[in-house]
Amino acid sequence: MGRRDSASTPATGTKKKGAEAAASAPPDPSPPDSGPDSRPDSSSVPEPGDARVVLGADDIARALRRMAHEIAERNKGTDDLVVLGIVSRGAPLARRLAEQLATVEGKTVPVGTLDVTLYRDDLRRKPTRRMEPTNIPDGGVDDKIVVLVDDVLYSGRTIRAALDALGDEGRPRAVRLAVLVDRGHRDLPIRADHVGKNLPTSSSERVHVLLAESDGIDEVRITGGDRS
Repeated sequence: MGRRDSASTPATGTKKKGAEAAASAPPDPSPPDSGPDSRPDSSSVPEPGDARVVLGADDIARALRRMAHEIAERNKGTDDLVVLGIVSRGAPLARRLAEQLATVEGKTVPVGTLDVTLYRDDLRRKPTRRMEPTNIPDGGVDDKIVVLVDDVLYSGRTIRAALDALGDEGRPRAVRLAVLVDRGHRDLPIRADHVGKNLPTSSSERVHVLLAESDGIDEVRITGGDRS
């Protein structure tokens, strides 16, 4: 099940804004998922010669355009639609997706960000990475169709954390998930509604999503695994 409707998304009334919580968060960053991760920092970005490029800039742009058309068709337009990018690389992807939706429908789509750090289930095993602000668009998420956006769907634990974080922000009518890459190996029963690229991988491989906003280039690369 890749979504929660309003019947199963809790509204606790407690708003945990990242800007407020960041002041007390330890500064030591760590990857948000266990195992090979999809979000490289600048020191872990692989050199092209060490990686296999599976998506280029044109591929990423086409995938986002297609997902925008799928979302608009399923929603019968963009009314009551809110796009939220999961920090960190989900945030620029969400902005690009919202721009594509605006192009398709001729209307501005509210877009924001969601930091899920404090909702992860591995905080006891890993230090907390640096938090970033959660920005919910004006109008909130109550009774809205919320599209969560992330770069890579892997174990599903980031999305579970995102659903919990979103529940503290309000009570959406429905929640849908859009990811640039689905690499499989799920730990939880979570499925994406809109996928840019299904990418079969081994558990020993790492998927690196590079975006112009943070890395200066749009590419998806794979490293590791059996190269023989």
